Amino acid sequence: MAQTLHETHEFRLARVLRLSQEQDGRFQARVTQVDEKDLPDGDVVVRVDYSTLNYKDALAITNKSPIVRKWPMVAGIDAAGEVVESAHPLWKKGDRVVINGWGLSETHWGGLAQKLRVKGEWCTRLPVGMTARQAMAIGTAGYTAMLCVMELANLGVGKDRGPIVVTGATGGVGSIAIAILAKRGYYVAASTGKLSEEAYLKSIGASEIVDRNTLSQPGKPLQKERWGGAVDSVGSHTLANVCAQTVAEGVVTACGLAQGMDFPVTVAPFILRGVTLRGINSVTASPARRQKAWDLLSEELDKKLLDGLTRDIGLTQAIGTAPDFIASKVKGRIVVDVNR
Repeated sequence: MAQTLHETHEFRLARVLRLSQEQDGRFQARVTQVDEKDLPDGDVVVRVDYSTLNYKDALAITNKSPIVRKWPMVAGIDAAGEVVESAHPLWKKGDRVVINGWGLSETHWGGLAQKLRVKGEWCTRLPVGMTARQAMAIGTAGYTAMLCVMELANLGVGKDRGPIVVTGATGGVGSIAIAILAKRGYYVAASTGKLSEEAYLKSIGASEIVDRNTLSQPGKPLQKERWGGAVDSVGSHTLANVCAQTVAEGVVTACGLAQGMDFPVTVAPFILRGVTLRGINSVTASPARRQKAWDLLSEELDKKLLDGLTRDIGLTQAIGTAPDFIASKVKGRIVVDVNR
């Protein structure tokens, strides 16, 4: 009997962006090939069409932060593609899925690869009308931004509450948060250190530009009320100042730590103004919450605008592009075509 394509060794090989820590302490990031049989355990195999590159990936690829907790590792916290094998009851061959979080690139091989084996419960169905490339243009950054916006709405922050400040505005989370909030009719203030990007930020929906230096320095425990709500991906003094400037009963969503993990704040905003600080954990959100976020992204995010936020690179370019994130030279989103 003729050998099927699935059974050929060529089909079984997959290119991956592999991170390794050698015995002598040397770190290495390189694109190489692995056999499908060597992929980590899981009950669903996905042929990856696209992945993405973001700040966390850059930290792992450049070894600037201890992201990886198990060696060797395949980088990439996101993937989108097609199920090619499944032993999980929810998924069958041909299903289109998106995968993000769940320890990808930390404890489980990630999405900067042509093949990915994962647990079925980690998969989310790709919304109708959304392509794999569009899903990765959104990625964990955009999915996290939507979780933040969903939480602002859930906690009663309407358009009449006041301006919504988005920190780290030119980054992936910030850019997509601005676009979603503006589409919903909010007045959006974009906080950035890249004041030269004012035209870009206003083109995606920002109504006001805030110099990040006005937020990133130590400030008073309680300051003039400015913000009805916030999407913060920066942390540290920026998050503290945003909380101190939020109006009574306003809501601040926190999802990142680009400035730092510290949080130098007092209880004043919370007990004197009733400000709510809501942490957003996108990594292990429930399947139902994930699906809702992705479905809303498909419905609300302007696909043409998304294209304008996005740049495409090949898998082999990811290593050279990663340092640009660390140097704050990236705006918007980067999609990685793992097949080139």
